[in-house]
Amino acid sequence: MEINICHLYPDLLNTYGDLGNVLILKYRCEKRGIKVNITNVSLNDEFEEEKYDIVFFGGGQDYEQSIVSEDLELKKDKIKSYVENNKVFLAICGGYQLLGNYYEKSCGEKIKGLEILDLYTKSGKKRFIGNIVIEDTRNNVKYVGFENHFGKTYLGDKVEPLGKVVSNVGYGNNGEDGYEGVVYKNTIGTYLHGSGLSKNPILADRIIKNALAEKYNKEITLKRLDDEYEILAKEYIINKLVNK
Repeated sequence: MEINICHLYPDLLNTYGDLGNVLILKYRCEKRGIKVNITNVSLNDEFEEEKYDIVFFGGGQDYEQSIVSEDLELKKDKIKSYVENNKVFLAICGGYQLLGNYYEKSCGEKIKGLEILDLYTKSGKKRFIGNIVIEDTRNNVKYVGFENHFGKTYLGDKVEPLGKVVSNVGYGNNGEDGYEGVVYKNTIGTYLHGSGLSKNPILADRIIKNALAEKYNKEITLKRLDDEYEILAKEYIINKLVNK
């Protein structure tokens, strides 16, 4: 089997080690004998939706997001088609925000988003920074990560949160409703940096499995990998933060 990964704007949106998510996907695929091809798509590059099985969109600062926002207009229709066709998409922080309707800066200026996901983001007065633990009740699993964002994201009725912040360990989307991230079809948006997939191998495998199932139109069973260290590290983090 083979997976083609598109990395959007790796030269502009790669805050806090977000590139690590692509490397984790590649590593976990190759450990199972799955070939991985990575295509970097940046300014003025064509987005060829039919060629990709996973799209990754990282985070960045307001300046970089403004630059990317203009270029995204040229790719908007194809990216929307990709998402609506149930293809796999992972967006972190700035990328997550840009999939929504808009990002409103502190000065009132709005950075236009792709308007694919039913959400919007406004710049807050407090930076949300630190470790975070969330619970994904749909899949009965907890995720850990590190968040660092001014933006406060609010979800609409057409999408669902990725999870709920556990025991006030972290702020999540906006520090108000207790939710973190977004899920729409096979698209996931989240503020988990660090990189998130290195700390949450079960989420990485979910992304890989969904991509393969969509591509080959069949049920996929992934070979189990030795994740003992990652599991113990995550349990330690959760116990230290939640049960302190």
